[in-house]
Amino acid sequence: MAIKLSKDTEERLLVSLQRYCANNFDEEIGNLKAQLLLDFCVREIGPSIYNQAVQDAQKVMQEKVTELETNCYETEFAYWQKKR
Repeated sequence: MAIKLSKDTEERLLVSLQRYCANNFDEEIGNLKAQLLLDFCVREIGPSIYNQAVQDAQKVMQEKVTELETNCYETEFAYWQKKR
């Protein structure tokens, strides 16, 4: 599944990359270089982050499903047990 960023997110990331390069490398980069760097990061690093996020979400969901067994369980045929 290809990662597609919204236009707003992409623009904010480009500005952030340009600022990062200026602050950490003492190098001003233009929009083209920032776009190429962002494209590389999204294609090369993005899938690993995405897959880890999916695994984290699966783990949380599995924990919630396991909790259903204890939190939402009702004893069956308990009417006569309460009457005693």
